[in-house]
Amino acid sequence: MMRMIVVLSVICGLAGFVLSYLKLSTAPAIEEQVLTYVQGPAILNVFSGADNFPIAERRKFMTKDGRNVTVFPGKRNGKLIGVAIEDFGKGFGGNVGVIVGIDIRHDTLIGIGVTTMKETPGLGTRVAEPGFTEQFAGKGLDVRLKSQGGTIDAISGATISSGGAVSAVSNAIQVYKELKPEILKIWQ
Repeated sequence: MMRMIVVLSVICGLAGFVLSYLKLSTAPAIEEQVLTYVQGPAILNVFSGADNFPIAERRKFMTKDGRNVTVFPGKRNGKLIGVAIEDFGKGFGGNVGVIVGIDIRHDTLIGIGVTTMKETPGLGTRVAEPGFTEQFAGKGLDVRLKSQGGTIDAISGATISSGGAVSAVSNAIQVYKELKPEILKIWQ
């Protein structure tokens, strides 16, 4: 009996070690894939007028609450025109991830791009369509749905998904407001 317990403990310990090693060794490759195929298209769409490569120039910052946040700079002629920050809001099927582009000269939104979601196909997934995302371009830093006194139209039948996307935008704006002094020190 004791021998069986020792053998099972050794096997479990080895399996745990192998799994943790695999996670650590594949983390950089997974991050690169997310940057290339998930965040990258949204960032490049938000910064269509930038002449740099925001993904290559990204920096990590620490917020007051201890979160690591990646900030992507958009530059034109070597000058910082805006930053993009990804954040999340609670949708119907889970978190809705949104890249938010912010013009730092005017403190307005450049645009948004949805990166991740598990919303209802054909209904909640419409938060990623231009009819919804284009409403954010040029807005100030106080973004709310019309039902909450704002200017953003929710998608009919997908108000929870719409609210999740707007919540993600608001969360990214709060991170931007907190990190703006640090951002300006690095890229100005």
